[in-house]
Amino acid sequence: MFKGARLSVAIDALDHDGAGVGSADGRRVHVAFAVPGDRVEAEVEHLSPHGLDAWARLVEVRAPSAQRVPPACRAYGRCGGCVLQALAYPAQLEHKRARLAEALAAAGLSVEPGPCVASPRPLGYRDKSKLVVAADEGRVILGAFAPRSHEVVDLSGCAVAEPPLDELASTVAELATRLGVRPFDERSARGDLRHVVLRVSARGEVMAVLVVARRGIEAIARLGRALRAARPEVIGVVENLHAARGNVLFGEVEPDVVLDGTGVLDEFVGGTRLRLSARAFFQVNRALAALLYADVAAAAALGGVERVVDVYCGVGGIALTLAPRAAAVVGIEEHAGAVADAAAGAALNHVSHARFFAGDAAALLGDPSVVGDRADVVVLNPPRKGCDPAVLAAAAKLAPRTILYVSCSPTTLALDLAALGPLGYRARRVTPYDMLPHTPHVEALAVIER
Repeated sequence: MFKGARLSVAIDALDHDGAGVGSADGRRVHVAFAVPGDRVEAEVEHLSPHGLDAWARLVEVRAPSAQRVPPACRAYGRCGGCVLQALAYPAQLEHKRARLAEALAAAGLSVEPGPCVASPRPLGYRDKSKLVVAADEGRVILGAFAPRSHEVVDLSGCAVAEPPLDELASTVAELATRLGVRPFDERSARGDLRHVVLRVSARGEVMAVLVVARRGIEAIARLGRALRAARPEVIGVVENLHAARGNVLFGEVEPDVVLDGTGVLDEFVGGTRLRLSARAFFQVNRALAALLYADVAAAAALGGVERVVDVYCGVGGIALTLAPRAAAVVGIEEHAGAVADAAAGAALNHVSHARFFAGDAAALLGDPSVVGDRADVVVLNPPRKGCDPAVLAAAAKLAPRTILYVSCSPTTLALDLAALGPLGYRARRVTPYDMLPHTPHVEALAVIER
């Protein structure tokens, strides 16, 4: 086997990135956009120098799988986002359940995950679009980087974006072209507009964030005003400054500037009203998040007298969902902006017995002046890297009867569940959720008992 070799590969599985995997010439060959059951022709692009893996480009599907379906997006195969669109949705759900089961077993845990909870809408579910700005033959396009490249794929016609986000993206691109907005080029560091972020709420209101390389560009200000004038559902346009090198989405140094309208968006999940600022992190699948939050509330089994601590609480979605059934709620979050959003959300919901604190999770969780000396329920909702061991130790020290762990990574969830064992806790139930259909992403809720 060598780079450039053409192979015939029978695909029998998916890897953690959603690529099809099969065997050829003694190696495991990973082929993006192939699905289990396919027989494909593929061209080798990379050979692992340390193992028996190879990565290949899909050339042709010679014999399609019974699970193969027509992809919904015209950018499928070029955009690296929804790599599972050609796999039937029930098969996607089973793959995600199996992936979670594999991670739990690898960590030595005997708990078997339940069926994956399906998204109420497998298409049109994303309430947030994060788009790269680029130039294409004299016009502005909004899209995403192709896998392993700086080529921007035009995402117009995106089928997973919730209406009206795809239409709005086209409007932004047309207005930016007409107004002479210069797309930012990462290689030359020239241009002004780097990213456009659009978020729609449950009641159809939209916030637009224009991520710029420098302040004071009149064409950007005109774009903000023109967008609100053209699309009345856009209630606010915010400018975020990202002047540094690199492709992270937002700049974090300077405060955001409201170009037109308002700088906040009210969101509704279940019966809870949330306040989202421009850079707020919140689940992009509102309908599935509502199911997850309801299951968290059911598992917490609150009776009105309990103390709840929500670690990595973000804008307070889970904390404020639990608050009506709790005597006291404490939210802990590293990002001060998210804590401000959570406090605003508490006021919107007339919740006076919830307090939110910004700072290091382990330090705050171990501070009796913040959380007291006990808790009945602890919620953990960490980033992909999982919980710091000090957070797990501090949570266990509060002796909650129940820990509810919301995870976005099967691997780190399994490792953290194993680490909770010596601290006196075991997972009673683990349920996967399909927060991001057509992607390899797996969300999960672990119900952990003392």
